[in-house]
Amino acid sequence: QLQLAESGGGLVQAGGSQRLHCAASGRTSVAYVMAWFRQAPGREREFVTGISWGGNAQYADSVKGRFTISRGNGRNTAILQMDNLKPEDTAVYYCAATYGVGWASATQTYDYWGQGTQVTVSS
Repeated sequence: QLQLAESGGGLVQAGGSQRLHCAASGRTSVAYVMAWFRQAPGREREFVTGISWGGNAQYADSVKGRFTISRGNGRNTAILQMDNLKPEDTAVYYCAATYGVGWASATQTYDYWGQGTQVTVSS
């Protein structure tokens, strides 16, 4: 069982940067993958980035070169560094996790979710 809590959302100008944190608690000594998803109004939730237990990261094409995911605090924190933000990045960002070694991009594979944090990028 994992509990996830996001922090770091807010308003930022286009071209700016923002960093999100996801803190995991509960049974964190067993391998698990962490990921970030986002959902804009009227759109389906989409995969943004994920990172495996071993630190292998994957990114959606829309954020490659701009976003970076990492794990800290003994692998129990997922940090999302967002640079060169665009208005189309505006969404509620959700942290997700599931037990296992490898990352996955499908929403249904994740068992644990945070409450989400709003990121708004002004034009």
